Amino acid sequence: MARVKKILMLVENVPAPADRRVWPEATTLRDHGFQVSIICPKGPTQHRESYICIENIHIYRYQLPTIRSKYIAYVVEYGVAIFMTFWLSFKVLFRQGFDVIHAANPPDLFFMIGLFYRLFGKKFVFDQHDLTPEMFRVIAKNRMKLLYRLLLFLEKWTYSTAHLVIVANESFKQIAVKRDRCPANKVFVVRNGPNVEHMKLATPEPELKGGRCYLLAYVGVMAVQDGVEYALYALDHLVHKRNREDVSLVLMGGGDNAGALRKLAHELDLDAYVNFTGWLEQKDILRYLTVADIGLSPDPRNGLNEHSTMIKTMEYMAMGRPIVAFDLVETRFSAQDAALYAEANLVEDFAKNIETLLDDEELRLRMGAVGRKRIEEELSWDHSKKNLLLAYEKLFAASSHPQVSDSVPLLTGR
Repeated sequence: MARVKKILMLVENVPAPADRRVWPEATTLRDHGFQVSIICPKGPTQHRESYICIENIHIYRYQLPTIRSKYIAYVVEYGVAIFMTFWLSFKVLFRQGFDVIHAANPPDLFFMIGLFYRLFGKKFVFDQHDLTPEMFRVIAKNRMKLLYRLLLFLEKWTYSTAHLVIVANESFKQIAVKRDRCPANKVFVVRNGPNVEHMKLATPEPELKGGRCYLLAYVGVMAVQDGVEYALYALDHLVHKRNREDVSLVLMGGGDNAGALRKLAHELDLDAYVNFTGWLEQKDILRYLTVADIGLSPDPRNGLNEHSTMIKTMEYMAMGRPIVAFDLVETRFSAQDAALYAEANLVEDFAKNIETLLDDEELRLRMGAVGRKRIEEELSWDHSKKNLLLAYEKLFAASSHPQVSDSVPLLTGR
């Protein structure tokens, strides 16, 4: 009987099982015969246990420091994360063991741990969640170019030291191949697909609309690069310039920019129209999306978002909700005819498209059905996970891979 292969997954910015990419990957690998352990940070209010075993997946967590200065915080946070992850990896090594380190970014620093364990025959897989150099350039507003070049160097080293690279879409793959000369046959596209079994309509609760006819919804992180302020400016345009008092907005999630967004909503005199819920459990997100009329993807064009696949966009589609988004390459690929696309970063056009959908129920229903069908037939996690399994087949060679069929078809990711 073949020995069970063991995987150690590393993630720095979201605790498990809350991470909406790492957890589906972990459970998929577990279901196909691998033993999986995860090292990640503790959450601010939930997921506080230092060690817990959930659904037969071993999770080790560490505490990140809280520092007010943004740029110092990044240095200290990443330093603590690398040190604690390296320390906890020894615990995993001696308790559960591992054959593979599967590291998600940001930061692009886990290759150092991967290099250390390569000395002992362990394999290193780089799972690229974000383009870290582009993200830094957005956050730093194109300043500190020396640090940007350093991040490009770290990205290149991460690609070159990995046995295998997993990326979220074809745009990421092209950057890996063209910018960093990563061999194309080493890169697998594993898209962020929702699990359709988990994305089902709940019993409608009209009171969640805040006493108004229509509800706009946003789900996800609220950082500088996510452009949530565009949703607020669009709502301001609808309420105060188009005199629409029949619409409200729910913002589900949190992040570094959440406080500034609350302040902005107050300054725009939108307190009566906006509901900041903070982070919610999945069941509560589904309650709001069940009664929502439109899902918003306000991610602006900024050098990062046009290359990124937005999980929230596909979650709206999985729930049969039409979308308003700015016209970005990967967003258009994901949503296609399930969205109306505004000219990039133009608030008035974004608000105009929202109003078009608000005033046309038939269009909303038709677009929602298109989105749900696209998820079911092409973009759900059931489709995406096939490439994850193929990547691990290649990593170990098909003859030694546990319980994975040789007949799984290759997906292009586009």
